Amino acid sequence: MAIPYTAVGDSLTVGFGAMPGNGFVPAYRSLAQRRIGEQVAYENWGVNGLTSSELYDNVRHHPRLRASLRDAQIITISIGGNDLIRAAKSAPSQNISQHFNKALTQCQSNFSGIMQTISQLKSGSRTPYIVRAVGLYNPYPQVAAATQWVQQFNGYMGGHWGSGYAAANIFSSFYGRERELLSFDHLHPNGKGYKVIAEHLNRLGYYPLA
Repeated sequence: MAIPYTAVGDSLTVGFGAMPGNGFVPAYRSLAQRRIGEQVAYENWGVNGLTSSELYDNVRHHPRLRASLRDAQIITISIGGNDLIRAAKSAPSQNISQHFNKALTQCQSNFSGIMQTISQLKSGSRTPYIVRAVGLYNPYPQVAAATQWVQQFNGYMGGHWGSGYAAANIFSSFYGRERELLSFDHLHPNGKGYKVIAEHLNRLGYYPLA
């Protein structure tokens, strides 16, 4: 039996910006197979443009997604980037920091809800599992408020969300290397960028699976 892996999240989970098969999900699955020494079978539930509120709604109400999360022994989450992008695009010329802070508070609340829902789905499970979150990089390095937003959200995401949980902080790996690691749209990673994300996740280890 292969180890079930469920990937949820936004366009990063989809692998948008890279050639098919070069997103972080298939790359991470290959690395996991090598480290664990068993086959890993994945389901990719990524949705382009997904926000944290939409993912929170999906994990609460989508029956097939909930069943996939309940069965999974590896779960990855990429979320928050579209919340940042929407906040940046709708920011008024005045009170930019206040605008970003409101979006950040909502995004953190949604992430907490997502984690609590996954914990509820896994309650009573005797099968070991891990949850891995992908931190954010800043696609708007020239916007100071966006950098602050990303770092605060990454700090929140890196908090303690139960045993088996860890977050990959990819911010420093992308900072200053945007031209090298982002695709033609300057928002999404390219194949090289996705490989960096997969390697960060891999370095977090696989205990208690391996």
